[in-house]
Amino acid sequence: MMAFLTEEVKPKLDIEVPEHEKALQTELCGIPLENPFLLSSSVVASTYDMCARAFEAGWAGAAFKTICAFDIHEASPRFSAIHSADGSIMGFKNIEQLSDHSVPENMEIFRQLKRDYTKKFILASIMGRNDKEWEELARLCQENGADALELNFSCPNMMEEGLGSDIGQVPSLVERFTAAARRGASIPILAKLTPNVASMGPAAEAARNGGADGLAAINTIKSLMAVNLHTYVTSPAVRDKSAVGGYSGNAVKPIALRFIAELGQNPKLSGMHISGMGGVETWRDALEFMMLGAGSIQVTTAVMQYGYRIIEDLKAGLNYYLHEKGFSRVGDVVGLALDSVSDTTDVLERDSIVYPKFNRQACIGCGRCEISCMDGGHQAIRLNERRRPVLDPKRCVGCHLCVLVCPTDSIRSSGRRIYRNSK
Repeated sequence: MMAFLTEEVKPKLDIEVPEHEKALQTELCGIPLENPFLLSSSVVASTYDMCARAFEAGWAGAAFKTICAFDIHEASPRFSAIHSADGSIMGFKNIEQLSDHSVPENMEIFRQLKRDYTKKFILASIMGRNDKEWEELARLCQENGADALELNFSCPNMMEEGLGSDIGQVPSLVERFTAAARRGASIPILAKLTPNVASMGPAAEAARNGGADGLAAINTIKSLMAVNLHTYVTSPAVRDKSAVGGYSGNAVKPIALRFIAELGQNPKLSGMHISGMGGVETWRDALEFMMLGAGSIQVTTAVMQYGYRIIEDLKAGLNYYLHEKGFSRVGDVVGLALDSVSDTTDVLERDSIVYPKFNRQACIGCGRCEISCMDGGHQAIRLNERRRPVLDPKRCVGCHLCVLVCPTDSIRSSGRRIYRNSK
């Protein structure tokens, strides 16, 4: 056993842990950031105390919970979740609305934060009901210390009277209200866009036309959690109410990455800062967003689960990666993977197969690979007398379903492409 551990576990890291975090320093629309990590506009950034504790923990800044000039009355309860097999939250739904503090109260919070944390970045999220409110809120936020504005065109929980995501689905309104906010402020403006569209490009281009300097994406996705199967059958008089709300968490990351790549590849948006969010839990998640064009990263749901302390792992992991790969600054990785992304499958290699590779020593003989291949694949795997997988290469098409379902990571890609004989 000891010999196995000595062989498999590295006694030290490949490179020394960096002594400083200079490589993490970056900027947002020309304003310095000590690292690319911000709290996103939500309950996690809704009071002075919360933002102060986050800043002390190491977050570079915060997109403050969306400020509005109308009354907010929240529901209770207002959160729900989908859990994975191990009990952790993989999908999170909320029906929470905007800041329930008055505009003067929020302006006082901005002044206190800028007084006590001069080097931290304050991104003021705002939502108006008309041109006048957008302009006035923008002006007030700038006057009270906000470094930049984030225009909330995307909240799925504010759909009354043309608010939130209803605006983000209409490019003409995005342009109109961005222009209104621009009349009220000269600081950088980011338009926060809704994923509840087929394409984000039209709204993003409209935001630029209205005077936006950058984009923020994605906000939460319109969703509905499962109904209560018990009360709907046994107690129809006391049925629970279900409402459409915003879906977030690690489960939405693939959708978010798709939109970030779309924005990053759009030549009409060249030069605009992209603040990426949607399912970021680890530094690897953040790095994926950055390599697809995001210059800064925003986080909410992971903070709600694990607390502000996750910033330590986000910074340490990304910093180590940059040093390991030889990058002197985090901005060097932004957009690196964009040329590898296509919106069509026509570019994919279709004349070869990448077979799976089995580690039979690590295999526990559970049979998941055989079951999945037999009932959901191409019947290319069977178990031998020792309950270890055996591959039939004549049947295998290289779909890698077996790789995905193996609970012990005992099946991996071989990494070698075998080209079919040309006919």
